[in-house]
Amino acid sequence: MSAPSPTEANRLGATGEGRIGLVLVAPALLVIAAFFVVPLGLSAVWALSDRDGAFSLANLEKAVELYRTDILFTLLLVSAATALTGLLAVLIGGWLVLGENPRLVAILRWLYRLPLFIPFVVAAQTMSSFLAKNGLMNHALIAAGLIGPLQAQSFLDWRGVLVTFVWKQTPFVTLMVAGAMAALDRSLIEAARNMGAGRIRILLGILLPLVRPTLLVGLVLSFVTMLSVLSVPVMINAGSPTLITVDMAYRITAHGDYGVANALGLVSCLMASAAAWLYLRTSLRQRTGG
Repeated sequence: MSAPSPTEANRLGATGEGRIGLVLVAPALLVIAAFFVVPLGLSAVWALSDRDGAFSLANLEKAVELYRTDILFTLLLVSAATALTGLLAVLIGGWLVLGENPRLVAILRWLYRLPLFIPFVVAAQTMSSFLAKNGLMNHALIAAGLIGPLQAQSFLDWRGVLVTFVWKQTPFVTLMVAGAMAALDRSLIEAARNMGAGRIRILLGILLPLVRPTLLVGLVLSFVTMLSVLSVPVMINAGSPTLITVDMAYRITAHGDYGVANALGLVSCLMASAAAWLYLRTSLRQRTGG
């Protein structure tokens, strides 16, 4: 039997590498299919079906009719939390990279990472005590003489949810942004400083444009994460409107209405898909120079 030609050998080698790669990624693909793709497909089927299994938009129409305000509230609140998270992440990342006081930089680096290790349910419990009318925040403000006892008010509403989301997600995005900034060529920063540019000018004019893809990734992931949280609105925001995750839990526990609950889940999925689409569109524009 004659030896294979170089072309055939290369083809056989590529086929073998492809099979090995497929074997390596197969477990990850199975997990994604079992825990994400299949549940998403079943949720869409149940949301768009009636009790007899026929195609119907009744569940979706009922979800929009009953929870239109909560859907809009969820979109606005999570979007505002995402924007504030991005702003704080850029400011903290810029301070870590451009800061000239090593002690202050070290303190900030230690402080901003703390929420990374705290689950949302623990963060919600902590904030519910901190932001209450008789909570630690108001006691500290009264002790400092900034407000009187009668001026203390509870922030256990949409403001508390917003603060909790921003406090919890800022370290995650900051870690990505600060890492991307630190990986840039320091000669760019030094050249800008030699030209007389201040820290804000360097941050907004040089660092931010270069780390924008990383920032967008962190913001999209944070948006999707906050969109799926149940513990924070349940424990902090007892009034109405509320996030649609609370409505989904209520439809199941109180009414056993999986159709409307899945319809709300489908709406949430559409919001997350819109955020992902904006990220992909922005990234494509940057790559093509459009």
